[in-house]
Amino acid sequence: MLRMSWSTFRDRWQVFVGAIVTVCLGVALVQSSLLTLVSAATADIPAGLSATEARELRDGYDGAVALLGMTVGLAAFVAIFIVSSTFAFTVAQRRRDLALLRLTGAGRRQVRTLLVGEALLLGALGSALGALAGVPVMRLQGAMLDGFGFVPAGFVGEWRSWVLYVSAGTGIGISVLGVLAASRRAAKVRPLEALREVGGAARVMTASRWVVGMFFLAGSIALVVLVSVLGGEAALPLSIFVSFTLVIAFTALAPLVVPLVSLPFGLLFRGRLGVLAHANLRAGVRRSASTAAPIMVLVAFVVGMAGTMATITEASRQEVARDVRADLVLTAERPIRDQVAAVPGVGAVSEEAPVTVDMGLDYGDGELTYEGVDALAVDPAGYARTHRLAPTAGDLADLRGAAVAVSPSYAPELRFRVGDTLPVRMEGGPARLRVVALLPDTLAGPFFLVPRDLTAEQGPPRYLVQASDPAAAAAGLGRLGEVTTARQWIEANADEQQRQSVDVMVALLGMAMLYTVIAMVNAVVISASDRRGEFAAARVTGLTRGQVVRTALGEALGVVAIGLLLGTLAAAGTVVGIAFAIKDMIGISAASPPWALLGAVAAGATLIVAAASVLTTLSATRTPAIRLVAARE
Repeated sequence: MLRMSWSTFRDRWQVFVGAIVTVCLGVALVQSSLLTLVSAATADIPAGLSATEARELRDGYDGAVALLGMTVGLAAFVAIFIVSSTFAFTVAQRRRDLALLRLTGAGRRQVRTLLVGEALLLGALGSALGALAGVPVMRLQGAMLDGFGFVPAGFVGEWRSWVLYVSAGTGIGISVLGVLAASRRAAKVRPLEALREVGGAARVMTASRWVVGMFFLAGSIALVVLVSVLGGEAALPLSIFVSFTLVIAFTALAPLVVPLVSLPFGLLFRGRLGVLAHANLRAGVRRSASTAAPIMVLVAFVVGMAGTMATITEASRQEVARDVRADLVLTAERPIRDQVAAVPGVGAVSEEAPVTVDMGLDYGDGELTYEGVDALAVDPAGYARTHRLAPTAGDLADLRGAAVAVSPSYAPELRFRVGDTLPVRMEGGPARLRVVALLPDTLAGPFFLVPRDLTAEQGPPRYLVQASDPAAAAAGLGRLGEVTTARQWIEANADEQQRQSVDVMVALLGMAMLYTVIAMVNAVVISASDRRGEFAAARVTGLTRGQVVRTALGEALGVVAIGLLLGTLAAAGTVVGIAFAIKDMIGISAASPPWALLGAVAAGATLIVAAASVLTTLSATRTPAIRLVAARE
């Protein structure tokens, strides 16, 4: 059977091109991410840096490690998803061939061996190409992390020979995992199906599709509820995981959606070609669902993540606007509180400076984990006057000496209590800080407040000012530093957070989403390659070549509509989950669907699928129709 696998792979190599490229890119991205991740995790901090600079550099490396870990998981998921879709599609097309194989004496195990053998060949070839492509991808990834500020200039992952074994295992593993479900379905093909005229008329919504679809749909609903309960830093990764489960659920249940989408499609296009495209959509349910799958993945991940991050940014903006009671914000290079307070028209002043503290936290394993946490050094009296802040326990007035006020939303599992002492490491500061107040849950921060005189290692201060005459106060403060209104400062912070979110999204999804574009084209090519006889029959009954192309194009647009619909539903589930979490966490209702991005993704997917459909249909109709019809059995 392995020899037959090679023969099939060699004869039908066009069908597997997209899957080979997908495995290649998956291996390249996993290899690159692993090498870069290990290099970032083991990078040495250069001597001679200040404590603040060393901490910032280590935090950047830690951020890169977290981002690369998510990239590896996402790349593996998308690669397995696309390879499995490809094999599922080819099994549906080869149903009659497989039945003939069964009719000639092949057992179910031999059929599965045939497909697994094809997957091994695909995985081996993809792994070899991916290992070569991984080196330039690693350099590109290093430059991307450098550009986004995660790593210092010139950083690049170091080559390690063991990664070749990981690459080979990744490529072959992706291919084999992707073919398992398809091989199980192929083994169920009955020998007598070889005698049927239409071998692909098997029932599409099988029991396994129902079970998988409903299981992952129920799991997605449970995750949305869990996101709303947990909130905090766990909300974003869990929301992304909701996209995974919804994509799997909707892929399994997609054949149910095809008739629903084809109904309005048939009403919109009432001509002969529209009726034919409508009929093709309904008749080729499996083909339509398989072609729509990569479009759904593209929309679900890109729009879902963009919507999640935009919702977090909007909620943070609303939270800061709700909690700040200042009129003006002054940014200075050094502490000048007395000068600020002396400016005519200035009332209350809050002096605030960012500070990073290495804090020892016990996550339940009995061992302290020192983390660099971002805190805000404040004068508690001035901070209370310029912010709407009501501690849930303790008193902010006690924020003096070796003290800290903590928001439990930083890490709900730690269960901070007033009176706890937290070990810290800082130059010239105390060894422990006592928790004197618990701050309300927050999304925008700060999660930690410390006294202004706790440590000298602080960033440039800012001053939030309440003014009886904002215009006069702004004129006087302008001589001390950069002055903006509180509203402008809030909007600028929100814009910066959105920019950072876009950087993270590009780094996380940029390479992985290239898979979906390849998968779109690959699905259309596979679909058209099996329809030469169908196109020829349409032409001998009176349709011109151009009309056949337009019919296929109309059908492709219907498939795009299916993918956009399901992908938008999956993205909406992600955004709804994070919106529920934010509402439960800080009491703010915020949802920011990225309509412009959704429109751009929809337009791009439509253009890609339409162009691929036209080109492949032209290629499939190049042979004279009568010759293909005469060659049919």
